[in-house]
Amino acid sequence: MESLTKNRQDPATLHAMIVRAYGVDRAPDPAGDWCTELGHGWFNVAYRIRLRDGAEVVLKIAPPPAVEVMTYERGAMATELAALRLIREHTDVPVPAVDHADTSRNLCDADWFVMPFIAGDNLGMLRDRLTAAESDAYQEQLGAVTARLNAVRGTAFGPLTGPGVPTWRAAFTAMIDSVLADGERRAVGLGRPYSAIRTLISDNAACLDDVTEPRLVEWDLWDNNAMVRDGRIVAIIDHERAFWGDPLIEAGFTGLELPAFGDSQPFTRGYGHPPLTRAERVRRRLYGLYLTLIMAVEIDYRKLPGADHHAWVHARLAEALTRLDG
Repeated sequence: MESLTKNRQDPATLHAMIVRAYGVDRAPDPAGDWCTELGHGWFNVAYRIRLRDGAEVVLKIAPPPAVEVMTYERGAMATELAALRLIREHTDVPVPAVDHADTSRNLCDADWFVMPFIAGDNLGMLRDRLTAAESDAYQEQLGAVTARLNAVRGTAFGPLTGPGVPTWRAAFTAMIDSVLADGERRAVGLGRPYSAIRTLISDNAACLDDVTEPRLVEWDLWDNNAMVRDGRIVAIIDHERAFWGDPLIEAGFTGLELPAFGDSQPFTRGYGHPPLTRAERVRRRLYGLYLTLIMAVEIDYRKLPGADHHAWVHARLAEALTRLDG
């Protein structure tokens, strides 16, 4: 996937990174065929690299500092590293180990880290080949995995790397307002005046006060961020959008109020979540608005191509706004 945020590096720089992470004895022969870009991500660039001893690893590099990213994306790699630590320390959810992380920026202009390559299929790329029963089974597994992640408790709402705030209403309204501010900065058209959208959010925000305990939220756990093998999820990847918040904001619940994102019932069964209350439905509608606002604004920030994609995103944004109107 093409995006301005992908910070590609030349082979010499990539090789120097691998030498730093694994030592010269394990680094591949620079003249060999040892590096392939993994192209399915939207934000960071990632490379699959074969070491001299045959082991395979993944190198992820944060966006270049000169590229303007959305407010919620700042410090994303630090967030991912914090999430990986929390998940490994407090759950049994399978995630890659971090072999080496580097924030010195003296080999390239951004932070980077390396981890073992996970052998398996990306669930998002496998989706079209699955039967309905197989797809439902994977969604139930995603629900169960997400519930285990959400069981990790925090002390404040907001970024994993801090600072946090004491209430979810304060954290979430700041999060969604930052997206609106990003859109205003680029004069992104959202189909309604920004002031009207802010009023709509304020009019529906009281339900956020029902959330009183910060939980670890992955938020971006779509099919594309699950690796599967032999019918089981063997790892979840790409944790840079995690935060302390309300578990109901998780990606798997999105279809409950925005059906175009897919059927959420198998996920909900696997998660073990009961039918939503009226207040929970309003929260889900706010979270759907947050997601679709990001999708609409990021088109400009990343210069994402595709007229069909643009039209689909703006249709979903209009739907999210309409669902909050009533």
